[in-house]
Amino acid sequence: MTAARRAIVVFGKFWWDFLVGDTPELLVATIVVIGAALALRHHRTAGFIVVPLIAAMALALSTFRGRKTDRS
Repeated sequence: MTAARRAIVVFGKFWWDFLVGDTPELLVATIVVIGAALALRHHRTAGFIVVPLIAAMALALSTFRGRKTDRS
């Protein structure tokens, strides 16, 4: 393996671990929240209601998942 290829693989693994880590659902939730914000950018009132609700639901689901795995 060349040095350039090894550097690319290490760089990719770093970003995968940094972004996904132990909770891939938070990465997906972040992408969904950003997508909802972009989709609702012209509907400010709906955006102010929907985007925080999606973020709060994602946080609650992640917390629930974390508590469930800690009890095992």
